[in-house]
Amino acid sequence: MMLTEEQIQSFRRDGFLNYGRVLTDEQLAELREALDRVLSGRSAASPEAARNIGGGEDSVVTQVVNMWEAEPAFHRHLANPVIVPMVAQLMGADTVRVWHDQMQLKPSRIGGPTLWHQDHPYWPIIQPADLVSAWVALEDATVENGCMSMVPGSYRWGNCHASKGQIGTNMETYGPDPDPSVVPPGAEVRTVACEVPAGGVVFHHCLCWHGAPANRSDRPRPAIAVHYMPGWTRYEPSGQGHLVERHVEVAPGEELKGAHFPTVMENGKVKEAL
Repeated sequence: MMLTEEQIQSFRRDGFLNYGRVLTDEQLAELREALDRVLSGRSAASPEAARNIGGGEDSVVTQVVNMWEAEPAFHRHLANPVIVPMVAQLMGADTVRVWHDQMQLKPSRIGGPTLWHQDHPYWPIIQPADLVSAWVALEDATVENGCMSMVPGSYRWGNCHASKGQIGTNMETYGPDPDPSVVPPGAEVRTVACEVPAGGVVFHHCLCWHGAPANRSDRPRPAIAVHYMPGWTRYEPSGQGHLVERHVEVAPGEELKGAHFPTVMENGKVKEAL
């Protein structure tokens, strides 16, 4: 399955694309079961990290990094034959690798907000900023339970975290509250809520502004994001470090590849097994 030219142009205009369903019922059930094993400590191996990034007991966002290291179902998901070709189209690449994945689970009633941000500034050891993330909902993600919202066109505004200002979050509305210095003259800061059905995907560029409200509903909001990088992505250590940097096996300036950064497409062909 491939994207249409209209869908590709929409992504290039906005920096995100809410595509729709990509998982089968069987794949969805398998990932949900695997998630339960990881969260309950019953998986055969451990992920890179598991922590609450939500801020407290009444504001919980459970982040699990590199689920694929803990559960075979998430390892297979990296090379999903529907998702990977679409990512390659959006990046204009014929070789695609995985930077890392992360599960973010907002439990019912106490799920915390996702503050407005860009992804690439949190990845200071890789360049250039050409990565595309595939954010897949394991349960229906709605405004009520904390789905992601995006700011169209914001990925073309550069690295806002590196400038003198920042994006900021209005904690009453959960909307962006940017320093005026990070918004180009004439640009509009408009948000689009990306509701995603269970098994659906929203793609976004690593510089696209995104955030999400708290989950005060009766339904949890689990989602798995795989951060894909084109084959030309380089390891460029900056001194700031990153959680997965200890796994890097290449020299500075070289393409980032290796056992912990799986190649899921090479020369236009999706890997059948990882």
